[in-house]
This record gives sequence, C-alpha cells and structure tokens, in this order.
Amino acid sequence: MGRNGSQTLPTWTRAAMVGVMGGAVLAFATTASGGAVEAAQSRRLITSDGARLHYLEAGPSGAPTILFVPGWTMPGWIFERQIAALSDRFHVLALDPRGQGDSEVTRFGYTHERRGRDVGELIDQAATGPVVLVGWSLGVLDSLAWVAQAGDDRIAGLVLIDNSIGEGPAPRPAAGATRPAEPPTRSPDERRARRAAFVAGMFARDPGPDWRERLTDQALRMTPEDERRLLAYDAPRAYWRAAVHSTTKPVLYAVRPRWRTQGETLIATHPDAEMVVFEDAGHALFVDEADRFNALLTHFMDRRVAAPRPLQ
Repeated sequence: MGRNGSQTLPTWTRAAMVGVMGGAVLAFATTASGGAVEAAQSRRLITSDGARLHYLEAGPSGAPTILFVPGWTMPGWIFERQIAALSDRFHVLALDPRGQGDSEVTRFGYTHERRGRDVGELIDQAATGPVVLVGWSLGVLDSLAWVAQAGDDRIAGLVLIDNSIGEGPAPRPAAGATRPAEPPTRSPDERRARRAAFVAGMFARDPGPDWRERLTDQALRMTPEDERRLLAYDAPRAYWRAAVHSTTKPVLYAVRPRWRTQGETLIATHPDAEMVVFEDAGHALFVDEADRFNALLTHFMDRRVAAPRPLQ
C-alpha cells in the first residue's frame, strides 16, 4: 500500500495465485462490493484543479463525520464493513483518491500536496463540522499532508492505520517484501498477476477470490509511472512527524507489530495519542479483524471525540 507497506505473502496467498500466474484474468469494472456499499450514496466532487473525484456517503448527515482515506491504488469501498457497522450512528464518507476507485485517472496531481488538498476539499464539500480522519497506509500520508497544509481546525481526531508516521526508528523493508509498482515494460498479464499477488498479500485471512479480484481490477487503473510517483512522495520523514505533532486532537495509531516502536514514541511525545497493535492481522487489518476494528473506532469516537475533553 504505502511506500512502507509492502507485504510478505502468507501460504494461502501463494496457493491462491497459482491460477492467476498461469494465464490472463479478465477484469470486470465494478463500483460496489456488497450491500454496505450499495446502501451508500455515490457522490462526486470537482476539485479546485478540475479532477472529478468519487466518494461514498452513508449515515445521518447531522451526526459526527468519519472520513476514510484508502491506501495505494485502493478504492474507498474496501471500508465496506466499516460503512455497514458505523453508518447507523455516524456520518460516514469513503474517498476514492484521484486515480483510484471510481475517481478520474487524471494526468496530474499525484503529489502529497495535491492529494492532501483533495482530502480537505472533500471535507469542505461533504462535512458540516470537524471530522475524524481515518487514513490507511498511503492514506495516512495523504491525510497528514492535508493537516500539514491546513492545520487541524476541521478535524476532531486522527486514526492512522498501519504506516510509518515519521517517528523513530526509521522503518526497514519487511522480510521478503518487494516493491509493488511494476516497470512499464512488464506485460499486461504479468502486471495483473503481480498486482493480484500484492492485493492478496494485504490479508492474513483470505477475504475470498471474488473480493480479491474486484480489488485487483480497480488497483490497475493508474499508469505505472503515476503509481511510482505515489510511492516516492518528496517529503522527509520529519514532515510526517511534524504533521502528527501539529495537532493536539486525539490520535489513534492502529498498527501491526512492525510499527510498535513508532507508536511507543508517539505516545511518549504527543499529548493525546494511543496505540492498538493487531498482532495477527495483515496490512488491511480493518478487513481481517473488522469487528475488533469497528469496536475500537466506535469506542474512540465515543470516548475521545464525542465526549467533552478536559480543559488544558
């Protein structure tokens, strides 16, 4: 997903990819993945630089807003289980970043500054008050890029899922991991097989071949050149750390064990941060352990965001 989110494939993943590696797999365009997304409203946003972005909206508009920002090449509907579980109480938005999901594949704008502004412009259009901004993988960096540019007036809290946030120590590549972006000379069949393996590697528990295939279809929309731009944001690690520490709003860091040390540093230095480690989940931990993640996010909303905060 993000540039620090490459995965080692579990045993079930390697077995599932045998059929994909043996030949071409037809791609079927889709905008939905189950009843949760079908129940959400499909919306459009025209950004200040003219990009046509798509997002999903569900839940009562007057309730506290949660905005989900997905990772590298992923659609917003990957959060369908969160939409289903949370939209009875909260106003839920799920963004398809430019080039992803059903958003326009623009020929420009694949920088952290522009993608951060896209997040902010969606908040301005679709939310009436401060939002809890939930970024996953590359979505962590896109979310923090917006906070770095605009401040925290429009956020009620940050939920940062499974990526580096610039705290020490600097991350090392995962054992056996490979960069997911392919060179432009790779054939379409090879590119799809590689991306299918990358998608499968996000999970510790197989979400099913149809679900993985839909994700793979939508993860191939951008050009390899633009994909590589998203994996090489021109910002030092200190930029992301400064963005996290620029706000005193509540921060929840939900991660696998590889980010534990960064989380411990965050808790020690940020005035209102907490960490929860998902010991046995894959990179898409909110899919692997959806019930646990949904309960965690609901508890965070009720305890740290909706509840009155003590005077400093």
